[in-house]
Amino acid sequence: MAEIKVLHNIIGGEARPAASGETLDVVNPATGRVYATSPLSGPADVDAAFAAAASAFETWRWSTPSERQAALLAFADAIEAGADELVDIECENTGKPKNLTASEEIGPMVDQVRFFAGAARVLDGRAQGEYMRGFTSSIRREPIGPVGQVAPWNYPMMMAIWKLAPALAAGNTVVLKPSDTTPASSVWLAEKLAGILPPGVVNVICGDRDTGAALTAHPIPRMVSITGSTRAGMAVATAAASDLKVTHLELGGKAPVVVFDDVDLAAAIEGISVAGLFNAGQDCTAATRVLCQAGVYDEFVAELAKASAAARTGFDPADEDILYGAINNTRQLSHISGLVERAPSHARVVTGGRQVEREGYFYEPTVIADLHQDDELIRTEVFGPVLTVQKFGDENEAVALANDTVYGLASSVWTSNAGTAARLAMRLDFGCVWINTHIPLVAEMPHGGFKHSGHGKDLSMYSLEDYTRIKHVMQYHGFEG
Repeated sequence: MAEIKVLHNIIGGEARPAASGETLDVVNPATGRVYATSPLSGPADVDAAFAAAASAFETWRWSTPSERQAALLAFADAIEAGADELVDIECENTGKPKNLTASEEIGPMVDQVRFFAGAARVLDGRAQGEYMRGFTSSIRREPIGPVGQVAPWNYPMMMAIWKLAPALAAGNTVVLKPSDTTPASSVWLAEKLAGILPPGVVNVICGDRDTGAALTAHPIPRMVSITGSTRAGMAVATAAASDLKVTHLELGGKAPVVVFDDVDLAAAIEGISVAGLFNAGQDCTAATRVLCQAGVYDEFVAELAKASAAARTGFDPADEDILYGAINNTRQLSHISGLVERAPSHARVVTGGRQVEREGYFYEPTVIADLHQDDELIRTEVFGPVLTVQKFGDENEAVALANDTVYGLASSVWTSNAGTAARLAMRLDFGCVWINTHIPLVAEMPHGGFKHSGHGKDLSMYSLEDYTRIKHVMQYHGFEG
């Protein structure tokens, strides 16, 4: 029997167990077996982490942009140098395919850290000037202070980067809580940062939902940032409201994928099937809610089912053809299975629809057609390898169906008509509209949505600005010209 690994908190630059000594089991979803334990942090650990962050902030807040840049560049180098080890850690904790994790996550993560390293030096403000005779006004852009952050389980290491990099670039200190099911890579990242940054600038505390609630309610942080479900985001916003904390919420999604009759069908099938199944559909922007125009609907459904059925799932580091790995946990697997099992009688399960019969938590690539707008599968975020397809008639109906959701994170339009693409880009009520593609992200462009998908932006200069506050400084000198 393999030895059970022991994970720990990083508080004030030191590895610590939970003050209570309590732990949580950490499961490899590719096997369904416990392979590690992590601290079950309580209020005492949250207190200690924020005390360390507050103490470190008194120094780190005065660091220069060049100093913060140097630290972030060193962090990026450490990720790059330790990529093989980090991928092994992430894949053991998530059940993801190693080749895709290495190729699709490490490079973007390093690039994102280096982007924020550069961005730290180019934050701007309004020019100093005289807006009242005898007075000179200027704008200071300052760090907010210690920040509480909660990362999700679908992209544990990448979402930790999305949290840490802009916060540090802006001069804040951080207490980060990873998901209870996927703490391993966040601990590794914090260990690397402990060798680069002053003690207490970055702290990681492991734990469960109660740990996250204690973090959100704590009086020290002036900002709380979460990537997670809409329900979790609402809970955070409610708790933060009592103390008027700033909130940064990247929440759920139900991305419409609008396919018109004039589409390049082969390109659309390839792009949509991959974007819907990548990471087992455990992505808030996943291309899983397809709206297809009537003229191409039957052919599209048949070809999408064929492409999806050919997609491979499993966990074999030597098999580079596996598209996606395990479902993260048994609760999520039950959620996916339940939604599919409750599909209405008018719906057609064209392919898939079952858990894979093997060890671990795997689900077949699934396509369900002929769904109606009010069906549970259309209204609810599945967060699994399940693509639904609906039929529409004209452009106005497509827009109405696409926007008829509480979510507003991402969307895509597939058409060969530039005018159609331009109109849909304006009319779709989502934070991102992709045209003839779905899911690519770049560090320079913002990621974030509207409505129940939250507020605030990840990536880009907009994210960096979210982690700062604006101060007006007005000086009287008496010169009136």
